[in-house]
Amino acid sequence: MKLNITTKIVIGFVLGVIAGQILHSTSDPETAAEIGNKFQLLSKVFLKLIKMIVGPLVFSTLVVGIAKLGDFRVVGRIGIKTLAYFYFATILSLVVGLVVVNITRPGTIQSWPRPAAGTSVGIEGKKLNTVEDFVLHIFPDSAFRALAENEILQIVVFSLFFGVALGAIGEKGKGLMKALDALSELVFKMVGYVMQLAPFAVLGAMTAVVAAKGLEILVSYAYLLVCFYGGLLFFIFVILAGICAVMRIPFFRLLTQIREALLLSFSTASSEASLPQQIKALEDFGIPPRIIGFVLPLGYSFNLDGSMMYMTFATGFLAQAYGVSLTLQQQIVMLLTLMITSKGIAGVPRASLVVIAGTMAMFDLPPEGLALILGIDPFLDMGRSATSVAGNAVATCIIAKWEGDSQPTEKEGVTV
Repeated sequence: MKLNITTKIVIGFVLGVIAGQILHSTSDPETAAEIGNKFQLLSKVFLKLIKMIVGPLVFSTLVVGIAKLGDFRVVGRIGIKTLAYFYFATILSLVVGLVVVNITRPGTIQSWPRPAAGTSVGIEGKKLNTVEDFVLHIFPDSAFRALAENEILQIVVFSLFFGVALGAIGEKGKGLMKALDALSELVFKMVGYVMQLAPFAVLGAMTAVVAAKGLEILVSYAYLLVCFYGGLLFFIFVILAGICAVMRIPFFRLLTQIREALLLSFSTASSEASLPQQIKALEDFGIPPRIIGFVLPLGYSFNLDGSMMYMTFATGFLAQAYGVSLTLQQQIVMLLTLMITSKGIAGVPRASLVVIAGTMAMFDLPPEGLALILGIDPFLDMGRSATSVAGNAVATCIIAKWEGDSQPTEKEGVTV
C-alpha cells in the first residue's frame, strides 16, 4: 500500500520523538543535544529548499493574478479589505491570549525558579521597531535583493507594481504573462519534489528538540502547555469557526483541505514551510489564484494569529511568575503596542521572543525571565505556527467571499 504524504509526516513525527527520547535518556545532555543537532540538518535542508521556492512562487502567482485584474483600483480595494481583516484578527488573537493568561494564571500555579540576574538568554530585548523603520522596510531598494533574502513583504510590493504595469501594457505583455504562468506551474512541480523530503525533515526536527529537552520538560510545564494550547484551540474552533459560520464558509472542510499544511507547520514549527502546500490546497478549495497570491503572502507578515496570541500570553505568564501585577490599563497599552509593532516580525529569527523581550522592558520585567520559557518554546512554537496557518487560510477565504469569488459555501456544500 502506497502511503500518502500526511501519513509519512506522522510517521516521521513519531519516529523523531522516539529517537530523540532515546538519545536524551541514554546520553548526557551535551552529547544528546550535539547528536540531535546533526539530525536537525535534515530539517534545515528542507526549510532552505522551501525558502528557495517561496520567492519565485509568490512573485509569479501574484504578478499574473494582478495583471489579469488590470486595474490598480481593484488591487487597492482588495488591499484595504485584507489589511482591515488582518488588524481585526490581530486584535482578537491578542485579546484571547490576554484573557486566557488572566483566567488560567499559569505563572501562579507553582513556584517558578527565577533565573539569576544577568542570565544570558540569547535574545536582545531591544527597543521595538518604530513606525518609520517598518514603513521603510516594506519598500525594496532592489527587487533582486528582496528575492535573494526572501523578504516576502518586499516581494509583494514589487509584484504589485510589476503586475499592474504588466496589465497596463495590454497585448505586449501577453507573452511575459504566459511565461510567468508557466513559471508558477514549474515551481509547483518543484514543490512536489521538495515535499518528498518533508517526513525526513519532521523526523530531524523532532529528534533535535526532544534530544535536547526530553519529554520530561512537558511534565514540568504541563499546566502552561494545557493553558496555551487550550487558548489556541479556542481561537481556532470558536473564533475562526464562528467567523466562517457568519460568512457561510465550510470551516471543517477548509481544515480538512489544509490538513497537510497544518501538520507540516506543526511538525517543523514553521508556518512558512507549508506556504506552497497551502497555496495549492486553497486553489483546490475553490479560491481564485489572484486572491490567494495577494492575501496569503501578506498574511505571513500581517496575520500571524498564533504568534500574536503567544506574545500577550507569554508576557502575562512572565509577569505572574515574577509576582508583577499588571493593571487593566497596562494590559491595554501592551495590547495596542503589540498590535502595531508586531507587524514587522516576519522573517526575523525567533521573532516572537524578540518582541516579548521588548515588551518586558516596557513593564520593567527582568530580561533573564525569558529563560523560563526558552526550554519549552519549541513545543509552544509548533502550536502557534499551525494556528497562524489556519488563520491565514480563513483570511484568504474571507477576502474571496467579500470579492464575490467562487468557493464552497456552508449551505450548498458545492462551488457556486
